[in-house]
This record gives sequence, C-alpha cells and structure tokens, in this order.
Amino acid sequence: MEGFITTYGFLMVTMTLQAMLALSLYLPLMAGQLSLASPGFYALGGFVAAVMSKSVFGFTNQQVFPLPLVFVEMAVAAAICAVVAILIGVPALRLRGIYLALATIAFVEVVRVVALNLEITGQAIGIFGVPQPFSRSFDYMALTLPMLLLAIFFVYRLERSRVGRAFSALREDELAAAAMGINPTRYKVLAFVMGAVLAGIVGVVNAHLLNTWNTRQGTFDVAILVLAYVIIGGSRTFLGPVAGGLLLTALPEVLRAAAGIQGLPAPVAQFLQDGRLIIFGVLIAVGTLFFPQGLITPRMFRRWRAAHPQPAAARRKEAQA
Repeated sequence: MEGFITTYGFLMVTMTLQAMLALSLYLPLMAGQLSLASPGFYALGGFVAAVMSKSVFGFTNQQVFPLPLVFVEMAVAAAICAVVAILIGVPALRLRGIYLALATIAFVEVVRVVALNLEITGQAIGIFGVPQPFSRSFDYMALTLPMLLLAIFFVYRLERSRVGRAFSALREDELAAAAMGINPTRYKVLAFVMGAVLAGIVGVVNAHLLNTWNTRQGTFDVAILVLAYVIIGGSRTFLGPVAGGLLLTALPEVLRAAAGIQGLPAPVAQFLQDGRLIIFGVLIAVGTLFFPQGLITPRMFRRWRAAHPQPAAARRKEAQA
C-alpha cells in the first residue's frame, strides 16, 4: 500500500484538483456562457500563492509551510480573482458563443504575457522553491478531497436554488429569461465570478503541490484540456465535469501502466508507452462522437429518481429550496 501511495499519490491529488478546475468552467456554462478563462484565474491564484509564501510570509523551500497560511492565500486569491472577473465579465459577457470564448482566451494570453514580463512572477523562469505544507504528495488529499466534496455540494445545491434555476433559464433561452424578469448581466457575471474564484483557489493549492509556478501552468492548451473534461464528462449536470476531470487525468497514467504489463508483445507495449497521448486524443474524439451529451446526463438522474421515488416531505422541501 505504501508503494502504491508513493507511486500514485501525486496523480490522485492531481485528479481532485483537475475535477475542481473542470467545475470552475462548468459554473459559467450553467448560465450558457462558454468561458475558457479558468486557466487564467488558475494561473493568477498560483502566482498569488507563490509570491505570498516566499516574498510576503518569507518561507523557504526547506521550511514546512503552515496550513492556516494556505487558507489565507486562498482568501486573497479568491478576492483578487473575483475583482478581476467582475472587471472583465461586465463587458466581455455581453458577447455570446464563440466570440465570448475568444475573448476569454485573450484574457488567458494577457495573464501569460504579463507574467512573462514581471519580475515578481519570475518572468519566463517562474518561481521555484514554493514552500509546501505537507511532506508527501499524497498528504495533500487531506486538503484537496474535502475541497472537492465541498465544491460538489455547493454546485449541487446551486443547481437546485433560485440562482441555479435562473442560470438554467439563461442557458436555454436568454431572451425568454429576460422577459420573465431575470437580469442576464447580473446572473452571467455571478456565474463567471464563482468559476473564477474556484479556479484561483485550485491554483493556490497546485502551486504548493508542484513546488514551482510559471506561465506554462495557465495556457490555451490547459483551457482546451479542461473543456474536454466538461464535454466528455457531461455539460448538463455537475457530476459530468467531476467525472471527466477524474477519468481523463488518470487515463494517460493508466495507458502508461498498461504498457508495463508482463507478457505484452513488445510492439504493443512500445506503442502504449510512446503513443499514449495519441490514444488519449483518439478516445476523446470517439467519446465525443458516441456520447455527444457526455458520459453523465440528466436522463440518468431522471431514471434513478423514477426507480427511487422521494417521500412527499422531501419533494416539498426541495421545491421550496
């Protein structure tokens, strides 16, 4: 067991972080906004953690970083990301569809270019020796797993609240939602800000986990990968991005492990080892073709509810939420 944790501890922590990053993209998507800005806020949160831990708090890589200070960094990163999201969201969210996606990709590139030219962010080299609160990668699960469960619970309750129903109305038909009294700008900016805050918090934790942070952490490539998590997992329910993030993060490592199976023909093992990223891309394409709504869809929940009807009191309480 100890050997398994040593080998795959970092992967398991990364899976939880990527699932939360997928949720950060799903939140604006709930309101019908295809925003790819999550990697920009993710990078911003990581730089906040790296700069604060080394320059503000004055810790070195040889010192154990106190966990309460990580929560302080999360609060600061959340506040900064929220302010930036409001400043960007109010004008940008007037756009729709592919134009909004291009505008948010531009924000990701702006963050990357600015970080490349600032001394405080380490420019092209980045910031090395970010102090860590845990001695082993797997120990981060004590922090990231509760964070993931809390994020899932938050989005679950959000979907069933008045705000969540307003998001769904905007996603289905913005004109009809506005005619019903829903303020499109208010709710779209709210969804955008919530996604930005979550992405920034994930960046804080990942900066400590990786022990370094640079401009390669928040790029267009990351935006496409996170979008794949949501599309493959399912973009109509909160469990879809979580499942997509967990599965697609683990998939390359699963293929690498499969290449080491004893008795496997050498050409097959070599292909699994060298071409696992090609297989990864093909599986994403095949999944998109055969599961256009993702692996997890609302229909699954309707079938489950039909098979497990709720008591009348529980239904009334959910309707009042």
